[in-house]
Amino acid sequence: MAEKTPDKRPETGWGEMLQRYFDQAEVRVENHAKNGRSTRSFIDEKLWQEIVDKLKAGDYVFIQFGHNDEKEGTDRYASPDDYGLNLTRFVTEVRAKRANSVLFTPVMRRRFDAHGRFVDTHGLYPEVVRKVAIKLNVPLVDMHRKSEQVLRECGPEESRKLFLQLKANENPNYPKGIEDNTHFNPHGAEVMASLAVDGLREARVSLTKFLRKPAMTSTKSLGSEAQINYENN
Repeated sequence: MAEKTPDKRPETGWGEMLQRYFDQAEVRVENHAKNGRSTRSFIDEKLWQEIVDKLKAGDYVFIQFGHNDEKEGTDRYASPDDYGLNLTRFVTEVRAKRANSVLFTPVMRRRFDAHGRFVDTHGLYPEVVRKVAIKLNVPLVDMHRKSEQVLRECGPEESRKLFLQLKANENPNYPKGIEDNTHFNPHGAEVMASLAVDGLREARVSLTKFLRKPAMTSTKSLGSEAQINYENN
């Protein structure tokens, strides 16, 4: 979700694309996501507290973690149980400020086996988010399942067009090239943001009344011919 630094471009967080979907006169998106953080490190670094301190009644907080919570043996690791407790804390503290939470399962990494079959790398973590959402009656956007559908439809090769994949000398930030199957390029970020907006509508989050129209096209056929349209964009 995070806004990327100039030295990482064209890497693009899907959260960077959210504002264009909303009427800016009604909704202002502030992106507090940081690369490489987990629920644990986001708390330890006081990044979460910064958000809580500035929350006002009626605000919305979109919460998506999981990629880094899974990394055992690091200072970011949170077990599935601790991950659930941290998400519960986030929701509880947002509610204490009379603000609103929306939980997002983690997006899929691009992973296919030698036979071209899609492989999920997230283990128990997405299901933890779903259970917390049910238990606390919080709107859920299931990016895990939505992004899986897109990657399966695209297949091993077309799905490369969504991620940060560059040949040597194609971009000065990556003179040796890069094959990143986790982070998105601008096109991939747009696709993921469109899935998120779809999910907000499905969850009947009240913010969707401020969406610009049309906010998105179908997410089918997301290969080289994909089109995502925004009004007056």
